Amino acid sequence: MEADSRTHIILVHGACHGAWCWFKVATRLRSAGHRVTTPDLAASGVDPRPLREVPTFRDYTQPLLDILASLPPGEKAVLVGHSLGGMSIALASELFPEKVAAAVFLAAFMPDHTLRPSHVVDKVKSAADTMDTEMKPQDPEGKLPTSLLFGPQFTRQKVYQLCSSEDLTLGASLMRASSFFLEDLELQQPYSEDRYGSVRKVYIVCKEDLAIVEAYQRWMIENNPVQEVKELNGADHMAMLSRPDELAQCLADIAEKYA
Repeated sequence: MEADSRTHIILVHGACHGAWCWFKVATRLRSAGHRVTTPDLAASGVDPRPLREVPTFRDYTQPLLDILASLPPGEKAVLVGHSLGGMSIALASELFPEKVAAAVFLAAFMPDHTLRPSHVVDKVKSAADTMDTEMKPQDPEGKLPTSLLFGPQFTRQKVYQLCSSEDLTLGASLMRASSFFLEDLELQQPYSEDRYGSVRKVYIVCKEDLAIVEAYQRWMIENNPVQEVKELNGADHMAMLSRPDELAQCLADIAEKYA
């Protein structure tokens, strides 16, 4: 898994998580010579902002957008989005297509360029059994996005079910309230075919995912065909924790091919 030192991979976490969830994969990729960036999105990880100060999905994704905006002219990065992070790398690809070598969706929401970006999130949200997950308004007027926090049972049984007990303890101690930002995403126009649509895409299917199940992952691929589909056997939703070696190798192979 040796890498060109110029290969830049940006790992983007999903809802309720932070850069911390990539610690195993980031370590492996850096040891192989890749340059790896793991941002905390707004009100996530160690970002100090409370969720109520992040009213829109673009505000939430801004730390990733700032990284891309700061890249030197001509430099491209491989974006890897996990879960809701797929929506963040889609927005980044729409705004900075010239700076994205490939957009990699890891068991992630992947919008198309026909329907509003809220469509894919709303579809799985309405069909999924979220068990004890809490979704509630942040303010009486409903001006702020509905908050989201994975419940202990949902986390254990559907998100981390193949992870070690240590990883489950880590996740449970570090997760923060987040949001799907559906109220904002429903107002956004579809991403464009000539910008987001022009970016090369890879989808990594997690075969044992019980949060965004395989059938729904494959529906998104059919809905928005990609350049390549890869599979991780024995991977739950948190593949970066349950299958770090396999995922790191998979991302290294993608970076070598597309970067």
